[in-house]
Amino acid sequence: MGEEGKSKDHQKEMDVVGHLSELRNRIMVTAVFFLIFFIAGFIYVEDIYWFFAKELDFQLTAISPGEILWLYFSMAGVVAICGTLPIISYQIWAFVKPGLTPNERKVSLPYIPAIFILFLAGLVFGYFLFTEFIIPFLLHLNNGMFDVMFTVDRYFKFLLRVTLPLAILFELPIIVMFLTSLGILTPDFMKKTRRYAYFLLIVISAMITPPDFILPLLVSIPLILIYEISISLSGRVYRKKQKKHEEFMHSESV
Repeated sequence: MGEEGKSKDHQKEMDVVGHLSELRNRIMVTAVFFLIFFIAGFIYVEDIYWFFAKELDFQLTAISPGEILWLYFSMAGVVAICGTLPIISYQIWAFVKPGLTPNERKVSLPYIPAIFILFLAGLVFGYFLFTEFIIPFLLHLNNGMFDVMFTVDRYFKFLLRVTLPLAILFELPIIVMFLTSLGILTPDFMKKTRRYAYFLLIVISAMITPPDFILPLLVSIPLILIYEISISLSGRVYRKKQKKHEEFMHSESV
């Protein structure tokens, strides 16, 4: 192998090492922010708890010290996830930024606040659904037959089981737009697989709600609406991509 070939191999190795070093630094920055938000959430767990518990018509009970500790860690974890989400989104964008064109950088940058806003919207929707429909429905089933005792552990685990999956599913439009811009996904494919997507969303809705006929349908309606919005956004991204490709081919032919 000549000196030129060795130089190229060495340069590739340096590039790989540089990328790995940058990735490590960005992971460390994200971890530091996660720790900061986690500590802040841990400090204000009591305020967070009373925000969720002040309007409850029943008293939450802790039957073991471990439940109290679990509450502190779970609430602090949710705060850390929410607070770190914009940070990790920016770190990912900054990591891939050198490989993007100036226009792609401009278009993809708004994804960062959109990811955060949609995640919060999913949490809010899940909390509204939980407090206004799921809990009243379960209490209605009791109809005075039993003395109901809600433990802190079971209540908040149930709450997180409903809200976190919905928060993740609310990210679907951003994921679809990103995959469409990469050429991995097309609006035609989403339209062809619509019935399967609807079925999957209904199954997910049934998994995070009590075994009732109405509640899964109630949850699946906004999720199906999000899927249709995702198809529309995918179509918009796809058309812009096709238009740029045609303009490029036209300029090449000229």
